[in-house]
Amino acid sequence: MTVSPMLVRLAAERATGALLRDHGTLYLVDGRVTHAESPAAPGLDVLLTAGGRLARERWDEAVDRAGARREVGRFLVESGRLRDGELEICHLGAVYDAAFFALAPAAGPTRFRYGVAHWFGAVRPVSTEAVERETVRRRELLDSVWPYGSVDTAPVVPRAPAPGQTVSLRQRALLAAADRVRTPAEIARVLGRPAFHTLLEVRRLAAAGLVETPAEAVVAAMPVVPAWVGEIAPDPDIALLRRLRDALEASL
Repeated sequence: MTVSPMLVRLAAERATGALLRDHGTLYLVDGRVTHAESPAAPGLDVLLTAGGRLARERWDEAVDRAGARREVGRFLVESGRLRDGELEICHLGAVYDAAFFALAPAAGPTRFRYGVAHWFGAVRPVSTEAVERETVRRRELLDSVWPYGSVDTAPVVPRAPAPGQTVSLRQRALLAAADRVRTPAEIARVLGRPAFHTLLEVRRLAAAGLVETPAEAVVAAMPVVPAWVGEIAPDPDIALLRRLRDALEASL
């Protein structure tokens, strides 16, 4: 299944630049994905700092000292802030997370800006085929858990559990952050978790009757990439880590 025909074409021509879509941007070098970002997904800075792995001032220092050279990732490793393998796994997880939203069905035009590179720098490029395959897998997984996409963008509204009904520690933290106003994307930022995993937990909670499922007609729009983007140059998920490891090994 092809998610983005333009992405396939860019991979075939080994293009370098930024693919801008309604809900995110993918950065390519020689036709391979080196970075991705979306307003619907926490950035790597949030995932590292909110989770306590990296102090915010350390992240800011790396951006200040290496951002202009597009070597932030390299600086984090060479300065001892992160181990090389740790950065690769964290970065790859962030790429897949943002790409899932960036490759969502788009209503507006898809554009490609040749030669644009992200300031973070390349860490471990992955093939466009791997990114598309993981995006499709995630879409299918969400629908297999609870086939109502309205919960993905609406405020998360908890419901009282039935007698004897229990939730996991991760779900408990998510429900505690659900103030009936925050959407799953906003909760992901508060908790410092990948947005897709937060969506998955919300759908599981909705399927269990612990979160309200709003009518499709009132679904809020997914955050759209700001106009300025086009102008710019704790608890491990073991299954995810294994897939990330396999992806890294396959790209060697």
